[in-house]
Formats: sequence, C-alpha cells, structure tokens
Amino acid sequence: MSREGALPPAAEAFLEMLAAERNAAPRTRQAYAADLADFIVFLTRSCVGAPVALLDATQSEISAYSASGVQSGLSSSSAARRLSCLRQFYRFAQRENWCPRDPTEGVAMPRLDKPLPKLLSEAQIDVLLDQGCRGHEDPRRDLVSRAALELLYTTGLRISELLSLPGRVFQSEAPMVLIRGKGGRERLIPISHAARDAARALLHHDRDIDSPYLFPGRNPHKPLTRQGFDKILFQAALRAGLDPDQVSPHVLRHSFATHLLERGADLRALQMLLGHADIATTQIYTHVMQERLRQVLAQHHPLSDGAGS
Repeated sequence: MSREGALPPAAEAFLEMLAAERNAAPRTRQAYAADLADFIVFLTRSCVGAPVALLDATQSEISAYSASGVQSGLSSSSAARRLSCLRQFYRFAQRENWCPRDPTEGVAMPRLDKPLPKLLSEAQIDVLLDQGCRGHEDPRRDLVSRAALELLYTTGLRISELLSLPGRVFQSEAPMVLIRGKGGRERLIPISHAARDAARALLHHDRDIDSPYLFPGRNPHKPLTRQGFDKILFQAALRAGLDPDQVSPHVLRHSFATHLLERGADLRALQMLLGHADIATTQIYTHVMQERLRQVLAQHHPLSDGAGS
C-alpha cells in the first residue's frame, strides 16, 4: 500500500515528477514512496539527538542506511533499488535547489549477485522435442510446438525474435536467416535442417492463412502473443513429463548456449549467435559450466564428501 500521504513535500514533489516527466507506473511510484518512507524512519530512529530531515541527510547517514539493509538480510537487489531511489530523489532535490549537494555521491552500490541461468539437460531437451510435440487433439498445435521448440533450441533466439519471424524466410534454401534483435541490431544465424523442415510443415498446413508471420496470432496480421506461446509451451512440458515452471523460452536459450560451450563452441561465436552486444554478457555461461563441473566433481570424486563444496 502506498505511503505517499505520510511523506514530506519534497518527496511528494519527487513522486509527482516521476509521473509527469518519466511516466512512471503506479507500482513504481508506490515502491519509491515506500523506499523514501523507510529511509525517513531510519533517520528518525538511528540518529543521536534530534531527528534528521530528509533534505538534511548526509553521505554518512546514507552509507549507514545502505549497510543496515545488507546487515538485516535485505537482498542485494532490494538494497540497490533503495539506494537508486535515494540517488534519484537527491538529484531531483539538487536540481530544484532544495539541497546544496547530492549526499549519495560516493556511496557504493551493493554488489549484485548474478543468478546462474536455469538449464535443461540434453536428455530433457530430447524428451521435450519427442513427446512434447505430439498427441494434441488439434494437429496444428503439434506443428506449432515442433517448429517453435526446434527453432528456440537450435538457434538460441529470444522469444520476441521467434514470434516476429516472417514465414517467407523458410521458403528458400539459404542456410542463414537474418534476425533483427535488441536495439535493432541485426545478425545472421544458421537454421538446422530439422528446424527448417518443421517450419515448412507448419507453413504448408497454414497455406490458407494470409499472414506474413510463421506463428500468426488470432489476428493473422499480427504474430502470436507471448501469452499464447506460453500456453503452448506449458502443454508441451506436461506432455514431456517435465515441470512446466522449469521450461521457458529463456531456459531453452540458456540450454542452447551451455550445450554449445560444453561441446567446444567458441565464446566469441556464441556471442554472435545470441546477439549479445557485450561479450561480458556471454561469459556467464562459462560460470555455468564451472558450476556444473564442480557439482560433478563433488558428486563422483572418491575423496569428495558429496557436499559440493
């Protein structure tokens, strides 16, 4: 529940600015209001002597507030969000000439722990492709499932890239397909014979549908929605005997990348296939491999205690 009503005028003005200038969503404003209110409570309870006003807070008090969150068990992402809120507030206050300087300058952001991506094993992928793409009452659903899963796993496409694929690109024998990814960046990706055959089978079944998309939605002039695709993937996971919560387009993309590296792919080539602007983003998959090797060693080495440490 929003606590905007209990905030001082400067904080209220900041929240109004978020709505007017940045078109911030109501939930975003509510989260920022709660963060500001929490910091005000900290200033009231932790300071010796008279409580410190929001606009009078110093760098040392903000550092102490940031540290207190970490010490109390607050996640690093939540602590970083709180500090980000304060930075934006004080920069706004400085712009409005309500405080002489930004007291958040020099306060280090909490280090964010990057979670390792979830994966499916190669055996699970085989089961998903074999059993998850057949047995539907509507034969078209089988064809859609097969084409989508083959393409996701053999190309590493993002779900937005998959659903926007035009059908015409599969009508030629060209071994590569041009993809427009994040930020309008283009890349060429190879298409496997199995994925191309699955796409063509779907196009043949849909030959009477006038749509530019390989995966048309209910309105054939628009692509299938993400929500519509999630339902298809959910059913495919169930048919394959897999937990639907562990199967997603992102999981298939991560599995594609990790399995390639495990089989000797070059990290730079993987960066190009995934469409990462920075190779540092791709390097997370080396951490995945290291973690899996550590688990294998802990589980199978004769001198291991089996604890994985």
